[in-house]
Amino acid sequence: MSYATTMLGRNFKHTLRNPVAVFNAVLFPIVLLLMFVYVIGGAFDIAGNYIDYATPGMIVLTICYGLSATALAVNSDMTKGIINRFKVMDISRSAVLSAHVAESMLRTVIAIAALVGVAVAMGFRPAAGPLEWLGAIGFLVLVSFATTWLTVALGLFAKTPESAGMVSVPLIMLPFLSSAIVPAQTMGPGVRQFAEYQPFTPIIETVRGLLAGEPSADSAIVAVIWCVGIALVGYVWSLSTFKKRA
Repeated sequence: MSYATTMLGRNFKHTLRNPVAVFNAVLFPIVLLLMFVYVIGGAFDIAGNYIDYATPGMIVLTICYGLSATALAVNSDMTKGIINRFKVMDISRSAVLSAHVAESMLRTVIAIAALVGVAVAMGFRPAAGPLEWLGAIGFLVLVSFATTWLTVALGLFAKTPESAGMVSVPLIMLPFLSSAIVPAQTMGPGVRQFAEYQPFTPIIETVRGLLAGEPSADSAIVAVIWCVGIALVGYVWSLSTFKKRA
């Protein structure tokens, strides 16, 4: 536990010293929210206020936008010899990887809090009660946990820091091809079907339903299954790859 806490502090300090990582994780989702709501949001045929529709999707986008920094940090530890130093210090593999996951999730919590604060200032008015808020927070933690472990695995799998920065691009792009910005039903043939059956649409719809005070059991079950599956794949793949490369 002490090893993981020490590694968490190290990783968080590295993030604070990296302005690009801070911008991508915290500021860029806010820029996207401002752009979609004030610039092009009026072009979408959405019932009610667009800010209420867009914010849940932007929250999930916020989780994804911080992942590239995680993949890069994990790969840098592997390729620059830092892991070899940790082996000499007899630090466990699980502590190294868990610290990266914990740091990424902590950064995500800060980014989501900043985004929600800006959204509220822009007119976002969630109808969620205490139980719905608790459910939304717990579910977002699960989403962040699952996607972070998958990103750690991808970062370990990449051969260079440059390629590690690219492996998380599909996770960043997938929410744009979901119901994050507009309902999947309004999309063209092919794209609509892809949006309906990819993992981020039920994830976003679950968050949207919880914040609207109208949770959907169907989307929540599908979303939780996706998250648990992604987390298991990421965790097992991370440990396996780390053992081979360390």
